[in-house]
Amino acid sequence: MVMVSGDGAADGGSGAGAMPRAGGEWARHWRYAGLPGLDLLRARYVRHSFPRHAHDGYVVCAVTSGIEEVGLQQGTVRAGHGGIIMINPEVAHTARAGAPEGWTYATLYPSSGVVAEIAEETTGLRGTAGFHETVAQDPHLGHMITEVHRAAEAGNALAADSLLRLLVAQLLRRYGGPLPVRHPRSAGARTAARARTVLEERMADPPSLERLAQELGTGPFALLRAFRSAYGMPPHTWLTDARVRRARRLLEAGSAPADAAVAVGFTDQPHLNRHFTRIVGVPPGAYRRERTAPPGDAGAAGGGQPAWGARTYKTAEGARS
Repeated sequence: MVMVSGDGAADGGSGAGAMPRAGGEWARHWRYAGLPGLDLLRARYVRHSFPRHAHDGYVVCAVTSGIEEVGLQQGTVRAGHGGIIMINPEVAHTARAGAPEGWTYATLYPSSGVVAEIAEETTGLRGTAGFHETVAQDPHLGHMITEVHRAAEAGNALAADSLLRLLVAQLLRRYGGPLPVRHPRSAGARTAARARTVLEERMADPPSLERLAQELGTGPFALLRAFRSAYGMPPHTWLTDARVRRARRLLEAGSAPADAAVAVGFTDQPHLNRHFTRIVGVPPGAYRRERTAPPGDAGAAGGGQPAWGARTYKTAEGARS
């Protein structure tokens, strides 16, 4: 793994055991009832790229073939075969292929509550636990990430839960520590926080940048700078990400994609489909079906089968959900 500034690329190599380059993209984004507070994603992406976004909880992934390139405010990190990537809550980032063959990975999304519980029981950290490293070459912990997936897909709650707790504890010991406490002390930070509140409250009908700045007693460019500094992206990008997050919660509660689209402020279901698929990695219909499928149902849905035999979905742009 190499960190480079801007969009530069360094040769990372996929290493031995990489999956063949042939074949299309596939993905499965799901939850296992035996692991509350955890989302799982296993996928192969080639053309797909994730726009700037953030997560409520943590991101821990193991790259099993190819190269993943993650864009952060401070630069770009790359992980190849045997590499792991760790991202803290609310850290804005992008992701894309760093090699022509794309990348294959297994990702865990533990909630803040899950990580806090494990940190309290296994470490002496005070405050909010998090990762001080973003990328590491750690095949052993990468293998543990894939084993959590295998156990969950096999319906083995005891193994999956045990492996997850051991994994997070080791990640925190090797690469973690207390996260800095952030308080909106400056005038710009306070303005950005107020702008975020307005956008959350008026998500379906947000004001223009000029109107929002007027309401907050500042100028449009000052608001842009303050918001980007506070949240790692401009207000319109943050709003799209926030809409997708809220749509996820609505879909999990049983809403139809068309209803969720209107509720969060997208013009129609195709508008939701486009942004949801780009940010989450699977279409909203597939995301909803995974949360209503009978436990243990691992029937294939096409898109190319990974070695573990789990349900997958085509991720090509424009794919129907």
